[in-house]
Amino acid sequence: MKPVVSPINRIQHNLVARVERRALDWLCAHLPRQISPDMLTAFGMFGAVLVFAGYIGSNADRDWLWLVVAGYIVHWFGDSLDGSVARFRKIERPRYGYFLDHSCDGFATTLLVVGIGLTPYVLLEVALVALAGYLLMSIHAFLSVKVMGELRLSYMNAGPTELRLVLIALTMSMYFVGHEAPVVGYLNPFDLFVGGVGLLLIVLFAVQTAQVARRLAAEEPPLN
Repeated sequence: MKPVVSPINRIQHNLVARVERRALDWLCAHLPRQISPDMLTAFGMFGAVLVFAGYIGSNADRDWLWLVVAGYIVHWFGDSLDGSVARFRKIERPRYGYFLDHSCDGFATTLLVVGIGLTPYVLLEVALVALAGYLLMSIHAFLSVKVMGELRLSYMNAGPTELRLVLIALTMSMYFVGHEAPVVGYLNPFDLFVGGVGLLLIVLFAVQTAQVARRLAAEEPPLN
């Protein structure tokens, strides 16, 4: 017997949600049937590898950053469509899909952010702060699924797609601006931006954790 899987309430209020949803619905309807959700997941991971390779290559030539932009587009296509196609075709595998999708998300995010830290534009230590912030928010999202049955896909009107757009803009800034001189200690503007995003995510994690804890405490008062 298969275990009972409770439905997950997906909460998404990011800025481009409506436009993206229309695009994904059109793609789901026109995608060849032989392209499966698993193939799309693999395609998204391939995009993350392209991003990582492009960032590494930027140490030799900034033109490698164009590979990064292409990789972000490939990653969006695969990562956004795998679950959408499964739901559109009504072939969802809730436990398998949830496990595989979020496992790949964690690995892909590590490739993207560590890749930024291995460029000549951003210090690795700064990039790791951003990675820690993102992973903390991911942990919060996964815990919320368990304790509240909610999967929040956006915070402060921003979700994965907005984050990719920000990272593409950051990458293009690296290409056109080039190496920046330090402005605070040994940190240049790119360091300050990436580190600032990381710190914002860490603060957001603390705030969201406190809010959810208060909500759960009210729903489950002490027995004595």
